[in-house]
Amino acid sequence: MKHINTICVQGGYTPGNGEPRQIPIVQSTTFRYENAEAMGKLFDLEASGYFYTRLQNPTNDAVAAKLAELEGGTAAMLTSSGQAANFLALFNICTCGEHIVASSSIYGGTFNLIDVTMRKMGVEVTFVSPDCTTEELNAAFRDNTRAVFGETIANPALTVLDIEKFAAAAHAHGVPLIVDNTFATPVNCRPFDWGADIVTHSTTKYMDGHGAAVGGAIVDSGRFDWMAHADKFPGLCTPDESYHGITYAEKFGKEGAFITKATAQLMRDFGCIQSPQHAFLLNLGLESLHVRMKRHCENAQAVAEFLSGHSDIAWVTYPGLLGDKYHALAEKYLPNGSCGVVSFGVKGGRKAAEAFMGRLKLAAIETHVADARTCCLHPASTTHRQMSDAQLAAAGVGADLVRMSCGLEDAGDLIADIDQALRG
Repeated sequence: MKHINTICVQGGYTPGNGEPRQIPIVQSTTFRYENAEAMGKLFDLEASGYFYTRLQNPTNDAVAAKLAELEGGTAAMLTSSGQAANFLALFNICTCGEHIVASSSIYGGTFNLIDVTMRKMGVEVTFVSPDCTTEELNAAFRDNTRAVFGETIANPALTVLDIEKFAAAAHAHGVPLIVDNTFATPVNCRPFDWGADIVTHSTTKYMDGHGAAVGGAIVDSGRFDWMAHADKFPGLCTPDESYHGITYAEKFGKEGAFITKATAQLMRDFGCIQSPQHAFLLNLGLESLHVRMKRHCENAQAVAEFLSGHSDIAWVTYPGLLGDKYHALAEKYLPNGSCGVVSFGVKGGRKAAEAFMGRLKLAAIETHVADARTCCLHPASTTHRQMSDAQLAAAGVGADLVRMSCGLEDAGDLIADIDQALRG
């Protein structure tokens, strides 16, 4: 088995003799065939190949293959954004009249996707604290529950999901655990190793790493036995009359059913594909992911330690800190580091936090995170502004919270910038 560092650099694509060393950008919407019969086999999923980039593209497939290898999965697909990845992953198995159990400590956009938009589509949700007991977690399930969802490291609360606990509960009720692994990346955590079944990513973040290309991804572990729970997942286990009567779980097995259905059915209808150009940029980011994540974590650790001893800081959350609430879980699931994001509160609340950010010189105020350049944000007034105070509290996002994403700059320069901004 290749080490993850090698997979980052060389996974997904091996050029033949005289072929391009870098993944080619196949910037074409469509593909030519000699006869209709050959193309018909592609439409029937009887042959592999390409006919329209909305469904598949060689550039995208090479990068998706690298992501599958990085996560230890069997199949993957790229999407236009992380939001699209989470929606397709959930909607692929959970439709009108069904139910999701989700951690309450997740990214505000994902919370809104599940709690508002998917409710409008007839999908119900029960949010549970990531710190809930096993009994409380099991009590959230219903007969119509079809998936459990959480984030390895929540954005921006930085709670660490007890993946084994959530996976055990999901499997006890015959449903898969879907984990958004954006903040940790497979370099620092591979949720499949702890029992998760599906992993999603906003590749816009650390995977791209340079603020260049919006994108998302879904990776399947290939381990969940859909046919063993066929009554819960008819979309995978009975003929799809909208796609030539294919029964995905029978034709493609545990290893390929989920991604094939998401591609042939949902990507066909929603069209939220990642562009080949963005996939190419994503691959460039992946080639250095293992190197960058180490530096991000080192800088965040240094910043967190500085903030934790500063008189103008009310509190600091970072899983790498010894006294952090999630330090023990981080040691279990993230022994090589968590992420480059530090969340903290400036004494004086919302106004003090906004004033502090306005005085920063190196760190830019951006609606972004996990970039080579340090940036910060006040989530309560931006990414999470649609949430009530009660929802903010449940998600671990207080009105005074500042989210700082430590980039790849010198840690001393970052600390000096923070210090001068706090002193005013």
